[in-house]
Amino acid sequence: MTATTPRPDLGSILSALAAASSRPRYAFLVLGLIAEAARADGQAGPWVQVRGEEGAERVSLRDWLARQLLPLAARDRRRAGLRAKVAARLGSNDPDRVEAALAEEALAIGKANVSRAVSDLVRAGLVRRHYAGRITDHCNRGGRRLAVYRVDPPVLNAIRSRPTLV
Repeated sequence: MTATTPRPDLGSILSALAAASSRPRYAFLVLGLIAEAARADGQAGPWVQVRGEEGAERVSLRDWLARQLLPLAARDRRRAGLRAKVAARLGSNDPDRVEAALAEEALAIGKANVSRAVSDLVRAGLVRRHYAGRITDHCNRGGRRLAVYRVDPPVLNAIRSRPTLV
C-alpha cells in the first residue's frame, strides 16, 4: 500500500490488486491464505505445519498454497485437456497412473500460478518476499532457498478483521 493509505480496508486492498494484477481475485485468495498461515508478525513460511491422517507434516509455503488452491481447478474445463495430454505423454490409459501424473502436473501449474499471484501482491505493495535457506537468508531464490512472505501489519489486520472472507 502507499504512504497515503495508512489504514487499508478490503476495498483499498482490492483496488490496489485491480491496478497491479491481471487476476486480482486469484491474488486476493492467495493473500487470504498467506494471512491465514502468517504468524502474529505477518511473516509466513518457509514452512507450514500440516496435520494429516498420518500426523503432522512440514510443507513448504508455496506447496501449501498450491495445494489449498488445487480444488479450484478440479472442475476446470482445461483439466480434461490436460488429462488427455498426460495420458498421451505416458502412453497409458491406466487411470491410477494418469491421475497420479495429472495431480503432479496440476500441482506444478498451481505453484507457478501462486508465484505469479505473489509477484502481483508484491507489485501492489501488500506483501514482501524474501528467501530463507538452509545456510542463510537471501533476497534471491536458488541454492535450496524457500520463499518467505511478509504481509504488512495494516494489511494483515484488514484481512483478519473479518471472521470470514467474502
